[in-house]
Amino acid sequence: MKSFAKLKSAALVGLDAYPVTVEVDIGIGLPAFTIVGLPDKAVEESKERVRSSIRNAGFTFPNKRITVNLAPADLKKEGPAYDLAIALGILIADNQLRDEYLEDSVIMGELALDGKVRRLNGVLSVALSSVNWRIQKFIVPEQNAGEASLVPKIKVIGIDTLRQIADAAMGKNDIPAQISKIPDVAEGEIAEFDFTDVKGQENAKRALEIAASGHHNILMSGPPGSGKTMLSRALAGIMPPLTVQEILEVTQIYSVAGRLKQGENLVVHRPFRHPHHTTSAVALVGGGSIPKPGEISLSHKGVLFLDELPEFPRHVLEALRQPLEDKIVSVSRAQGSVSYPADFLLVASQNPCPCGYYGDPQKQCSCGAHQILKYRQKISGPLMDRIDLHVEVPRLSFDKMTAGKKGEQSTTVRARVIATRELQHQRFGGSKTNSQMNNSEVEEFCKLDATGTQLLRQAVDTMNLSGRGMIKILKLARTIADLAKSPGITPQHLAEALQYRKKEENI
Repeated sequence: MKSFAKLKSAALVGLDAYPVTVEVDIGIGLPAFTIVGLPDKAVEESKERVRSSIRNAGFTFPNKRITVNLAPADLKKEGPAYDLAIALGILIADNQLRDEYLEDSVIMGELALDGKVRRLNGVLSVALSSVNWRIQKFIVPEQNAGEASLVPKIKVIGIDTLRQIADAAMGKNDIPAQISKIPDVAEGEIAEFDFTDVKGQENAKRALEIAASGHHNILMSGPPGSGKTMLSRALAGIMPPLTVQEILEVTQIYSVAGRLKQGENLVVHRPFRHPHHTTSAVALVGGGSIPKPGEISLSHKGVLFLDELPEFPRHVLEALRQPLEDKIVSVSRAQGSVSYPADFLLVASQNPCPCGYYGDPQKQCSCGAHQILKYRQKISGPLMDRIDLHVEVPRLSFDKMTAGKKGEQSTTVRARVIATRELQHQRFGGSKTNSQMNNSEVEEFCKLDATGTQLLRQAVDTMNLSGRGMIKILKLARTIADLAKSPGITPQHLAEALQYRKKEENI
């Protein structure tokens, strides 16, 4: 008689999945149920879920000494994903099930007390990793089957109950495999506002078009009510659609973070995240006792909008410096380190001073010079240096606010953005954008003529540009040239790029 069973499951570490072997042994001795292999509290509690679900599924829970080992023992096991594999292992070791059907399968699922199988987080990551594990089937909750089927070459079996998979293992029924569905490219982005809804502010609209075209970070400054937030929210409507690969990357992050909505298998639109200024560094960057992606990773391939930028604590903003440069964030804890992608477009807005009216021609500022300096010093120089476009959004006059003439629609601007992105993809041979050029690519694709070189030399001297600042100017000028379909960077393109640099003021 068989008293031992071995099944496969998986563990998540960040966005990566690792194979876990679930070994079940039923021996002689006083009744006991022990789980070893570095389980956390949720895995320990699976003993009660497994016991009740086996009984309520119509099987007999063995009144013997049961030992479950989750190997490798040095990898911490977290969450309820092992419930289903443990329950099936017990039934096989107790000779109530045959194991042929479950061989070479990865099994994941949380069990309810009545034997139903509940949805899990991170199934897409496991599916992507298990392609290299030489498995035949991936058995998951029915609610996760559509998500797992995004990965081709894997036979995905979605189940609702423990009894259903047990009957399939005994040959009493056949569960059809989920049909693999490769996502289509999204047709358009969803935005709260269209560019035609924003009166005036043509300079800011132009800057947003450049930012979307070359994936350049942007900061808008202006008094309250000038339209900074509306412009930022309208940006989503001019962003290019996600590619198939980007859809899978973003969906993987949202799956691990547990942010996929009920019945949603895909994230088909670019994320637009707008955390409040009271957000902590952990919530923004990611982390926690069980590391989870933060807002910057949830903004991957999309937009991170920080409204009222100086109101964020300085240490929170400083945490953005490394992800803005490397497009990845590493979260280190005593138990280990995990990395999450963080390739986002930073869009920020700020008032010129605490009261918001410094420099306003119609309303007098009530702040002292010390208050204004303290307010602006909340944003460090190195962080400011990582922002490519600095744009003033002034108060609109009555005539402009009530003008009947409307500007371009977002769809028209979006067509230009898509065409400009396509130029960059052809240039770099992939999904790379101008803002991601390395120094050798800048030298190759951002060459200036004699007039442009002289203009850049004067700008470096008069504007005290750092090496990073000069490179960013050249990248920005390349994007402006691409929007104009110009093969080279002209002095006019460079001059427009220079006007978006931060200007020093005497307060």
